Amino acid sequence: MARRCELTGKNAQVGNKVSHANNKTKTRFMPNLVNVHLMSDAMGQAYSFRISAIALKSVEHRGGLDAFLAKANDDVLSAKALKLKRQIAKRREAQKAA
Repeated sequence: MARRCELTGKNAQVGNKVSHANNKTKTRFMPNLVNVHLMSDAMGQAYSFRISAIALKSVEHRGGLDAFLAKANDDVLSAKALKLKRQIAKRREAQKAA
């Protein structure tokens, strides 16, 4: 399983740890990934995602999963999130037409 956020695309970064003696050691800085269940208002059910803690804060700030996915860029979303984004858009179109 890739260490990558499903909503923001945030993944591991490479850098150096630098000691007091200025010795440099290669290291990987991992994102803080958490398993969460997010509720979709349009679909009426919860979906599980593995996202970074800062992405969870962004989802809450934007007003929920549906609003976050509507504004999200397609190239950073995972396949599961992209599929859900399309389903939500179809459901909203159907609700507007009815």
